[in-house]
Amino acid sequence: MPERDDLLALMTDQRTNFLYTVAALDDAGARARTTASELTLGGILKHLGLMQRGWLDVIEGTAPAEVDWADLDPDGNRMTGTETVAGLLEAFHAAAAAFDRTVREEPDLDREVTLPSYPWSPPDPVLRTVRHVLWHIFREIAHHSGHADIIREALDGASTTAKMAEAASKGQ
Repeated sequence: MPERDDLLALMTDQRTNFLYTVAALDDAGARARTTASELTLGGILKHLGLMQRGWLDVIEGTAPAEVDWADLDPDGNRMTGTETVAGLLEAFHAAAAAFDRTVREEPDLDREVTLPSYPWSPPDPVLRTVRHVLWHIFREIAHHSGHADIIREALDGASTTAKMAEAASKGQ
């Protein structure tokens, strides 16, 4: 169990660091584009919640076997006008808790799961271990945390690194 505990602790730490980028953010700020990219903080928050939920479906075996272009949500990476930061945070936390619970209960991190086939997938089914999925989610959160840092700094000058240092000084 120590490996699993370590992996989940790293995942929790990465999620916490990402969440600094959306701390004390209002809905308008979450929708604001501050770079040449279409990415917004609300869109990234939404994507990371949906992404964790989607990979949980893969682990549980409930994901569709095939996903076509028409099946993809055009708003999956965009905060819509009716969505709120509070609602997206709730979905993010719920997905994270469900994912972590499933990983804790998974009897074998080496168990292989079949990834859904997407239009860009290779022709043969792709198998990955639960451990690989866990590391993939970690990478996704880390990858988008970098985007979120830049977007937030351009929005209002907030620094994730400064927030991390502040939390560390308080022993959080």
